[in-house]
Amino acid sequence: MQTYFIEKKFTYDGSQLHSLFAYLSYGILGPSVVAWKGKCAIPFQHMVDGEDLLAKAKIEGDEMLHFIIEVFDRDLFSGVALQRLFASIVRDYIQAHSPVPAVNESLRRDGDDIYLGDRKLSISIATKSPVSTMVHFAMNITNKGTPVETLSLEDIQLDPDQVAQDLMALLQNEYMGIVQATQKVRPVP
Repeated sequence: MQTYFIEKKFTYDGSQLHSLFAYLSYGILGPSVVAWKGKCAIPFQHMVDGEDLLAKAKIEGDEMLHFIIEVFDRDLFSGVALQRLFASIVRDYIQAHSPVPAVNESLRRDGDDIYLGDRKLSISIATKSPVSTMVHFAMNITNKGTPVETLSLEDIQLDPDQVAQDLMALLQNEYMGIVQATQKVRPVP
């Protein structure tokens, strides 16, 4: 799995969640995780989550840290499992690195989302294309422009650039460990 931090800020509007985004935009071929900072504003025509569509939910924020993960030859169940694994990695990382005591005591993962009390830190979706399975995961850098009560990286005193680099490395290591684990097992009769 390759990693790449995109220096240029740009808005995530859902159109980036397509197969080969990292390859066609940045030359990153194969399994990858890319990250960048930018606004989030997802119009209904790019919204993938049926629950959000039915609720006519607004998904937006003035500045978020975005990740797109793409893997190949995997089904949607594997994509959702990868999404939840990443959410667990994020929660563990934040609990280990945030100097805010409440974060260590009360930060929780519920499915693919991360909360402190009722304050939501993240958004996420997993989906499948004809050639790959993809995950978009994002965390609020600020609480400005969000339609619900949120938690942000500012609140928990973490630098988004460092968080991006560290989380991509952690996911890369976990993914490579999973791949290696599949290659050392003998078949059973």
